Amino acid sequence: MNRAAAGAAAPDQDPAGTEPADQPAAKAASGAPTVVLLGDVMTDLVARLAGPLVPASDSPARISVEGGGAAANTASWLASLGAHSVLLGRVGDDAAGRAAANGLRAHGVETRFAIDRQRPTGTVIVLVEPGGERTMVPDAGANEALTADDLPYDVFTPGAHLHLSGYTLLRPSSREAALAALDLAHEAGMTTSVDAASVGPLETAGAERFLDWIDGIDLLFANQAEARTLASAAHSAPPPIPATDQSPATIHRLNSVSAARAIAEHCGLAVVKLGAFGALACSSTGDYEYVDAVPLGADVAIDSTGAGDAFAAGFLKQWLTAPSLAEALRSGCVLAARAVRMVGARSVS
Repeated sequence: MNRAAAGAAAPDQDPAGTEPADQPAAKAASGAPTVVLLGDVMTDLVARLAGPLVPASDSPARISVEGGGAAANTASWLASLGAHSVLLGRVGDDAAGRAAANGLRAHGVETRFAIDRQRPTGTVIVLVEPGGERTMVPDAGANEALTADDLPYDVFTPGAHLHLSGYTLLRPSSREAALAALDLAHEAGMTTSVDAASVGPLETAGAERFLDWIDGIDLLFANQAEARTLASAAHSAPPPIPATDQSPATIHRLNSVSAARAIAEHCGLAVVKLGAFGALACSSTGDYEYVDAVPLGADVAIDSTGAGDAFAAGFLKQWLTAPSLAEALRSGCVLAARAVRMVGARSVS
């Protein structure tokens, strides 16, 4: 892969972004993996609707302000599991940016943020339906201006892992930074993972181009819709696997195995999140592992915001510590279930 090299940290790098030795970096469990994450830092305005959204009228809701951003959420969950979590990103020179950094550090995340003097910290309006499904209305803000010059060289070290939020790749203005981070990670001998992020931006950017950008990474996370879109763009997508058992769970699983096998030609491992039907991982050899979802019980789902980010954290912590696909998938499902049961996208521990 021929990607732009990153420069040194920008002059407007947050002087408080690198913690002293007695701060979060030292709180990671002994022998825990180091995960460098690159992606969005957002403020979530979460509106939990009491009923269906009523266009051109009032729709009562309970509204709260939460920490957000896919990479930031995964970083928080990883830190809660004892990993050394280092988050790279860009925030505004505003109260929201300072609150984001302070909140993440309080949860054990080492933050290495560039400060944008012109754009505000990103914000997303999250509309949560009574059943827990969410719709997002994002304003990327400072995230949109992330550049390769915002990447600090010193975090790209052998033995660490890079996890990249797909939003950074899908957004044209920050794509150079994402590709530069992947280059730096490969040059350092780090393992790498990417989350496909969201099917709408993925289709807009082009699934075939996305597969080219991530070609050669170790691990790709995608939900069912993202996996279908990526599989359709793969040149050698295999046909669906016939199922003798016609239950919804079996059909979802086998269709997703077919999609994962196509995607895995571009990465070492494709992990597909199936929501209530569990999760699976498929290697480039075509072998796959599947686990069931963690049962939530009737009417338990509160807010699905960040469930996929939590899943990635659970999977990565287990996979980087003791590579067992089944255990990594179970760990991801357990953390995703915890995320769904709470309001907001971040770990509260």
